[in-house]
Amino acid sequence: MTQTTTTVPPGTRTVSGPVRPLGSLGLFTVLLGAALPLIDFFIVNVALPTMGRDLGASESVLELVVAGYGVAYAVLLVLGGRLGDLFGRRRLFLGGMAAFGLTSLACGLAPDAWSLVAARVAQGASAALMVPQVLATIQSSTEGPRRAKAMSLYGATAGLSMVAGQILGGVLVAADVAGTGWRSVFLVNVPVVVLGLVLAVRAVPETRSRHPEPVDVPGTVLLAAALLVLLAPLTEGRAAGWPLWTWLSLAVFPLLAAAFYVVERRADRRGRTPLVPPSLFALTTLRRGLIIMVPFSIGFSGFMFVVAVALQRGAGLGPVPAGLALAPMALAFFCASLAGPRLVTRFGTRLVTAGSVLQGIGILLIVLAVRAGWPDVGIVELLPGAAVAGTGQAFQLPIIMRIVMSEVPPVRAGVGSGVMVTTQQTSLALGVATLGTLFLSLVPGMGMRDALVTTLIVQLGAVVVTGLLTLRLPRDIV
Repeated sequence: MTQTTTTVPPGTRTVSGPVRPLGSLGLFTVLLGAALPLIDFFIVNVALPTMGRDLGASESVLELVVAGYGVAYAVLLVLGGRLGDLFGRRRLFLGGMAAFGLTSLACGLAPDAWSLVAARVAQGASAALMVPQVLATIQSSTEGPRRAKAMSLYGATAGLSMVAGQILGGVLVAADVAGTGWRSVFLVNVPVVVLGLVLAVRAVPETRSRHPEPVDVPGTVLLAAALLVLLAPLTEGRAAGWPLWTWLSLAVFPLLAAAFYVVERRADRRGRTPLVPPSLFALTTLRRGLIIMVPFSIGFSGFMFVVAVALQRGAGLGPVPAGLALAPMALAFFCASLAGPRLVTRFGTRLVTAGSVLQGIGILLIVLAVRAGWPDVGIVELLPGAAVAGTGQAFQLPIIMRIVMSEVPPVRAGVGSGVMVTTQQTSLALGVATLGTLFLSLVPGMGMRDALVTTLIVQLGAVVVTGLLTLRLPRDIV
């Protein structure tokens, strides 16, 4: 059986003896758990106009439907990873998935807009309990080539989920299953969660630390506060008219971030177990991989949000055509991600650099299509650019995730996965907040087409930054 013991930094606790290896069914189950929250982050993009009409919600309240989920998810992810290390990752995975199903039901049955916002916040919190256990379970119950394959599949699942979520949202809203309309984008989670729970009980092994450490309360509070004061004003500022509280909140962020670092470093030096051990960032692959993930995720989520809004409001497409316009991206991502593990074995991390080049070319093709054919753009006009961009994304995201976790010892798998997913989720929220705000601010003065082109060019800048950063990665990964 797979052994979870390994050489770890001084002062690090070891994990309990041998554990049952993660089989194919168990891997499918945890990947299903990883997919659900990412799908739900994007599935509402094309459903927001229908929600607003049905619930009589203002634009600022609708933004809270997106932001409440994203902020709660990002703020609690590292804590979710730590709790899994302490109390058992399988247990937290089951509890988080059950809570995700219940909160999805609450979202689907919400009688008004504020009830929906509250349910979305709870849904984000439940996702934060479930998702860190996925990578931690993979890291603790696989090794060698099987771990490399599982990590590649995790990255492929994450990328495909983000694109498929937007497509699925359009299909469900238009299908209006049993008259549920937009509610179906949440209710569809319930049977999937039931299936996931049944499979998890049978196929997911339990892993945990042998000597549990208490939760780092000061670190948890400071990290949550820092992320909250950063994300809340960025996601709500434009719709609220940038009131004074948004600027004060942003001004407080660097102070809270500095305080968090000082508290965590002091705890680490005293031999305690901080929420995010600063010594973890001594791992070169983790540190550089996280830096690359920031511009990649900001550009990815900003692109998805802006395109959804532009195609519905500007090009006059319905939810299904707007979602299906990105189907070539999803298909290309899926096919390219299958070839990714073999290609990275041959070319190493230079495949990530090549992926950023392809993504940049894809975005340029989309810009040309928009400039030439607006507002008559749809799946046919966007197909070349979307397919090339999707291929490029598939050569980046799965490999970046594998790089980040490649040197993290199993004993720190929970906190390592929590840090990685927090970085990704925070960046996804920042992408919607920054590129989305830029686009919506430019529309009144420039018109929908030019605002979209300008925003895509800004995203192209993020792709260039990502590509340059990949040149600092070690050539080979484990």
